[in-house]
Amino acid sequence: MRHNNIKSLTWIIIAGTGIVFSILANSCAESQKVAGKTGVQLWAENCQRCHNTPSPNTFSHDQWVTIGMHMQTRAQLTDKERDKIVAFLNQ
Repeated sequence: MRHNNIKSLTWIIIAGTGIVFSILANSCAESQKVAGKTGVQLWAENCQRCHNTPSPNTFSHDQWVTIGMHMQTRAQLTDKERDKIVAFLNQ
């Protein structure tokens, strides 16, 4: 009986490890997709999908940084995505 429990536990560990590696691989692929995108692409995909955005000249650099931090949480953006969008808006 104990041997069967060890076999079952071994398979659970193997399956769990496979799931974790799958999640990590997917996360890395998503990070690479983001890394390859420009601020304007991220802005179009994340900002304009919910609402019309104002002209980049509407706000100062500091205001865009504050807006970027606020919208990061609302749109579930990574720090890198937020930084790229804010950099685009500050050009």
